[in-house]
Amino acid sequence: MSEVKIFGLGGLGEIGKNMYCVEYEDEIIVIDCGVKFPENEMFGIDLVIPDVSYLIDNKHKIKGLFLTHGHEDHIGAIPFVQKQVKMPIYGGRLTLGLVKSKLEEHRMVAEVEMNFVNEDSVIAFNHMTVSFFRTNHSIPDSYGICIETPQGKVVHTGDFKLDMTPVGHSTEFAKMAKIGNGDVLVLLSDSTNSERPGFTMSERSVGEGILDVVTKARGRIILATFASNVHRLQQVVDAAKAQNRKIAVIGRSMEKVFLIGQELGYIQIPEGMLIDIKTIDNYSDNQILIICTGSQGEPMAALTRIASGSHRTVQIYPDDTVIISASPIPGNTVNVSRTIDKLYRAGANVIHGSVFDIHASGHGSSEELKLMLSFIRPRYFIPIHGEYRMLKTHAKLAMQVGIEPKNIFVMDNGECMRATRESVTMGKVPAGVVLIDGSGIGDVGNIVLRDRKHLAEDGLIVVVVSIDMKNFKVLTGPDLVSRGFVYVRGSETLIQEATVLVKQKLLEAMDKKVKDWSELKAQINEVLKPYIFEKTGRNPMILTILMEV
Repeated sequence: MSEVKIFGLGGLGEIGKNMYCVEYEDEIIVIDCGVKFPENEMFGIDLVIPDVSYLIDNKHKIKGLFLTHGHEDHIGAIPFVQKQVKMPIYGGRLTLGLVKSKLEEHRMVAEVEMNFVNEDSVIAFNHMTVSFFRTNHSIPDSYGICIETPQGKVVHTGDFKLDMTPVGHSTEFAKMAKIGNGDVLVLLSDSTNSERPGFTMSERSVGEGILDVVTKARGRIILATFASNVHRLQQVVDAAKAQNRKIAVIGRSMEKVFLIGQELGYIQIPEGMLIDIKTIDNYSDNQILIICTGSQGEPMAALTRIASGSHRTVQIYPDDTVIISASPIPGNTVNVSRTIDKLYRAGANVIHGSVFDIHASGHGSSEELKLMLSFIRPRYFIPIHGEYRMLKTHAKLAMQVGIEPKNIFVMDNGECMRATRESVTMGKVPAGVVLIDGSGIGDVGNIVLRDRKHLAEDGLIVVVVSIDMKNFKVLTGPDLVSRGFVYVRGSETLIQEATVLVKQKLLEAMDKKVKDWSELKAQINEVLKPYIFEKTGRNPMILTILMEV
């Protein structure tokens, strides 16, 4: 009997770009296909997606892409990956609604096979069978996935929390226990909140907290949250309805989720309650509740523009209450703090943070992770979906519930577990990142990023010269143009002296009858670089343009 291969192409040691694979002989099951937002040093990069070269090389084995839920870090890379390797997609109703909307933007809907699944679906292949169990998360249609293989079951929890009073469907505890009664070879489980003690607050408590704030507010209410948190949006609608407020929605992603959520029945709004943002001035302030994007301080999101006074329709009034119903994702804290500061400056009353019950995580805390381990009772355990310290903390929790340390595998992207009932060996598959800049997939690599970093830190000097190569004469120039290095009008002496140095070097080269263009460029660099560093302590990029006349 063959071994089962399990590996992550993204999502291990990081928050985002989740993509995991289970392979047995000639079949590969892919779970999720997400994006990650770029780090600060990735200048100009829009998104980061997994490197799927292993899947491209083995595309004949792929049986399908199975989606746990509809968050960006699980579905955001689908249009880019589908351009490289076509896979049939399986997911819940809301998840596929959000995927379809993405594919429409890329004009790819007709090319992709999409299949609805629910908790009762069973999809059988030659060697492997895929089934689902309902979980709770901050978006409807969240599933854990159980893959039966000849070596035993491989269970992927998806993102989950064990909410006893959820908004929407309950977790299928009995089904999870039944799966755990069987032969579970490996469990892959969400580690996001492994460092948090206890249990995560119920989503229903958030509804009560939001209702309390809405009841007490005198003026308009502006509420920012994640667009995909559909349960939260429904609770905001309910609070507005209880206080006879109209709802206006701002932000492209928020408008899209409202549209899809209403179509599929996940968001229910009484007729006449949803109004156009342009008509909010037709109502008194205490009749308005605005729902918008920007809870993470994103530069172009609605709340950020409202805070800085650059939004076309909405400005902050002194009696406005702004509710930020989200906690900052790691790396976004500075942006969120800046937005809150601007809102206070504009005169708003801002409600945020853990003092108020206005946000609950969608991920289980340590006691819930222990419960999941106790339900599933796997032979081997792989913590997934988290930065490295979160994975290590989750591994310690697994030891506390009785899993032997030798059966716990804290892995990196590209590490491949080869498991049988008796043994485990480790291998490698190709894994890395692909950078998305505009519509380009992977055409920006480390060298381009290094140049962008250089340009951002030190700027650019362009040297333009016209040369008569037959007679070895400098006809015009050299002209020095500076961009992002020094302000030319304030640095005339520096530019003039640099120009003289370059001209002298060129005349020497002409006397020596140097014909090689790369040699000429190198000589200009040799004289210009040390001079500029000596005078300014900076190393701008030097771009030499030689024109032959």
